[in-house]
Amino acid sequence: MLQGFFFMRIPTDIEMGVGSDSERSKMSNVMNKTGRSMGVWIRGKFQKIKRPSNPQEGINTSPLMDEPQSLFVTDSSTAIQTFEQLYDAEYLFEASLVLIDRENQLLGKKPEEEAQQMEKITADRKVLEKKLLRTIQRSLSLSFEQVQDKAAVSALTMVLTSAVKAIYQEEEQDLLRKQERRGTLSNWKTLHDSTLHSLVEDRMDNPSVPIADLTGQSSIQLDIHGMGRQLKEDLLIVVNVLKSCYPLDANICQFYARLYHQSLSARLRKIVDYVLDDKDCTFILRWVNEYYPGILKNPELANEIDTTALGKLLPDEFLDNLEKQYLATQQSELSTCMDRVLEEEKRKWIEGEQPAMEDGSFTSPLAYDIIQFINGMVKAAETVTGSQRQAQKITCQLPDLLQRFKAFQEDIIKQNKLYSKAYVKAILGCVEQFKDILQRKGHLFPDKVQKNCLAVLTDMKQSGHTFLLSSVHKNLKPQYQKLGTNDWLKKTTLFEKLLNDMEHELQDLEGMTQSCHQEVISRFHEEVTREYVMRLLRGEVKLKDRGHQQKAFITVTKNAESLHDLFNKLGSKKDWLKEILTNIAEVLKLQDIPALQIQIVSMGHAYPDLSERHVSALLKLKTNVSREDRHRVKATLSDARDGSNEGVERLYFFSKVVVK
Repeated sequence: MLQGFFFMRIPTDIEMGVGSDSERSKMSNVMNKTGRSMGVWIRGKFQKIKRPSNPQEGINTSPLMDEPQSLFVTDSSTAIQTFEQLYDAEYLFEASLVLIDRENQLLGKKPEEEAQQMEKITADRKVLEKKLLRTIQRSLSLSFEQVQDKAAVSALTMVLTSAVKAIYQEEEQDLLRKQERRGTLSNWKTLHDSTLHSLVEDRMDNPSVPIADLTGQSSIQLDIHGMGRQLKEDLLIVVNVLKSCYPLDANICQFYARLYHQSLSARLRKIVDYVLDDKDCTFILRWVNEYYPGILKNPELANEIDTTALGKLLPDEFLDNLEKQYLATQQSELSTCMDRVLEEEKRKWIEGEQPAMEDGSFTSPLAYDIIQFINGMVKAAETVTGSQRQAQKITCQLPDLLQRFKAFQEDIIKQNKLYSKAYVKAILGCVEQFKDILQRKGHLFPDKVQKNCLAVLTDMKQSGHTFLLSSVHKNLKPQYQKLGTNDWLKKTTLFEKLLNDMEHELQDLEGMTQSCHQEVISRFHEEVTREYVMRLLRGEVKLKDRGHQQKAFITVTKNAESLHDLFNKLGSKKDWLKEILTNIAEVLKLQDIPALQIQIVSMGHAYPDLSERHVSALLKLKTNVSREDRHRVKATLSDARDGSNEGVERLYFFSKVVVK
């Protein structure tokens, strides 16, 4: 970054053409009237320099903080003495002081003499004004490459600093004129601001910064590129060069930034008034939300420009129309991409292609491809629109896509072809992938889309599990029918055979990812346990006395252990199912009514869907429990419902156990 301070030595009285006592008195009047003596910018402030007591000795000309050599020479033979000489030498600040001195000398003179001399002063001030404005117009005359040329920078900043000093000095003189109600106001500060406004407008109309090869871009995109590059390079010159020519309180970097911001904004408004094609629409949104903020985040600019104060580059009414057009296009493109992927899967099914195997599992690229589309397009839309909420809208067609995916799965199940199970296993992998992104990256989707999609995926998973397990249950039905019978109670080998047959049948569930396999095994574990309880509560076995009931307790407890061990080995995570059987076994063992009541209350707390019908069926197995005692035990179940259940894990199981 170019940094520096530009200092100007104050010319001696002789150099200013006021070497005599009377002339020194005149210059003193200038300083007294303006409230400021001639000086230099030091870190943006105009510092007074004390004159020596003997004017013939001159002032200290040693450098201040290594300032450049003085523009003035001390040789009296070449000293500048008149306004014209100061003007020609571009000592604009000093020339303005001469005019102020001449104006101040008119005080007390006769009206005719004052009018005559004031006419000359006004003419000279007009001439100086034009030169000041020409100097201001050259503020951005350096190319970006010339900023590295110290001589070029020095030549510009010295004369610009002098011009700026003159403008700010004249602004103070205008205040005095207002207070004393004399003379005509110069309004140089206003002219300075309007000149910079015109300068910025001209540079944005005619960018001089060369544009890189942008083949294939529209005229609109090329125009915006040109304005953007011009804006960036000019603001860097302002920060690195022009800032040092102004006092700190001028906040010149912010002033220029506001001019460029307003200019670019006005041009973009005109552009978006026309019907834009999708590429130009996207390009403008990216400029507003990505490229332009990126320019202002440049470290050199960010420290000098308050971007918040600049406001939006385009008002909401313009942005809303652009965003609607862009999002509609992106939504359509995403929907087309998703449809294409689904149609490809349907083609494979119709043509009898078996799903691909990967690491021992049937797989489908459908979910992966669609997730990549969603992830990439939503992130891009967030960058383009600058809004996560807006970007999410392009996924609104995902629930419809999943509904059609669900219909495809149902058709596969209905047809039940040779590869139906393989396809369903692959689809379950897709369901898992979709569910993962919906839950782990929920920010990509609106809440309603996320909720609807998860509901569809849950249905698909249940349907897939039911299809895969239906044949397993069918093959195991002969073994199920022996549960809860007298033979089951007498022959331990019956349950052992059921376990062996289950393990064999479950081999048919291989070919899924580990997590999918674990889920279907867990569901099968719950369904087998429910089948076991349902068969037991049918009441085919009668437990007439303590001995039979103790036998049933031991059998159910061992069955619970064996079932748990098998499914634990297979990967089921539903360990709590074991507790259901052991709780039932405990009811079968207990003889005291109070003890039974306590056990039922405990079960009621743990399983809120345990009904009186279930309790009654369980107690009927114990034929030595009277009808009256059964009613007493069942009545305790309502107590369990009324009591506090805070901190107790509540599990639902019995609602699907049908009891006649």
